[in-house]
Amino acid sequence: MSLAILVAQIFCLLAALVHFGSIAIVTLRGRAGRRDDGRPHGRPPVSILRPVCGIEHAIERTLGSGFELDYPDYELIFCVANGADPVIPRIRRLMAANPAVPARILVGDDRISINPKLNNLVKGWAAAKHEWIVMADSNVLMPPDYLDRMLDRWDATTGLVCSPPLGSEPDGYGAEFECAYLNTYQARWQLAADAIGQGFAQGKSMFWRRENLDRHGGIAALAADPAEDAAATKAIRANGQRIRLVRQPFAQPLGPRALRAVWSRQLRWARLRRVTFPAFFCMEFLTGGLFPIALAAWLAFQDGIPGWLAPTLAVAWYGAEALLAKNLGWHYSRRSPLAWIVRDLSLPALWIAAVCGSGFEWRGNQMNVKKDSLLATETD
Repeated sequence: MSLAILVAQIFCLLAALVHFGSIAIVTLRGRAGRRDDGRPHGRPPVSILRPVCGIEHAIERTLGSGFELDYPDYELIFCVANGADPVIPRIRRLMAANPAVPARILVGDDRISINPKLNNLVKGWAAAKHEWIVMADSNVLMPPDYLDRMLDRWDATTGLVCSPPLGSEPDGYGAEFECAYLNTYQARWQLAADAIGQGFAQGKSMFWRRENLDRHGGIAALAADPAEDAAATKAIRANGQRIRLVRQPFAQPLGPRALRAVWSRQLRWARLRRVTFPAFFCMEFLTGGLFPIALAAWLAFQDGIPGWLAPTLAVAWYGAEALLAKNLGWHYSRRSPLAWIVRDLSLPALWIAAVCGSGFEWRGNQMNVKKDSLLATETD
């Protein structure tokens, strides 16, 4: 047996174990019930900060869901950078239709970082009345038990509770492609990391106790990295605390998505991961089914494994993703398997593109992860 065949066999075996193992962990974790030991912190008053910018898909439904929470005491603070933003009249209509829920709009842009969302949130953090604070993106669809599900994950070792985005209601191939990245790939790896005690922050929904961030200088501490969730991860770990993820992520209705926009968003996130967590980013090149399935086919051609193993691995690989999605009630359609295959084929290209450049566009701002500043123009 040649060394190349042995290395390929070991790689395929390890890749399969990690892939199927992570899916099993996340499935069991997601189906587990809530704790039966009560809420150690009760149901404390909560301030919910929602940065908004422009009219997004289903914006009135996602923002409106914040007014329908089954929770006794909370306030909503909508943070808007530009007073002429067309989303403001829609927020005002929601506030008028739900007068029982304390809500307000704050306008202004505090430039403390290259991150436009963080700059938009600064005023909300300062104005929040309560010790417990949620930062939730405007496209998060909040279920009635949104706050309880995050409090359920808080214990004595916790410094932050988060939720990765979970794509739902995709309309078209671009949105299916985005679901393929968000759900059974990115959300699965994040939830698996949390299950083994290595959870990391995701900026889609972040549930804070104010003191855990204030000891690092308050919200300005999140400007230490280009992405606020990377800075949050480092700050909480510096406290000796854990970041925990909700058992079931909260949905983000996607609607129609252009493939180019999906690719640009994934490239932005990849370039941010490259500079914030370089060791983990280096391993991303080998994730997905492309390399293990291709190597299994090569091994079968070289008589390194029985011929039937390669197609069996391919079917089992994506069949396991289908079972994960169906068992946890995540989006699944007849287009999903094709979207997963296209995603895995694109992963090496995404990784190479992330390595070969540092610029990206975020909310109309041209930014650079190396120069750490807002740029008038960017050329890669």
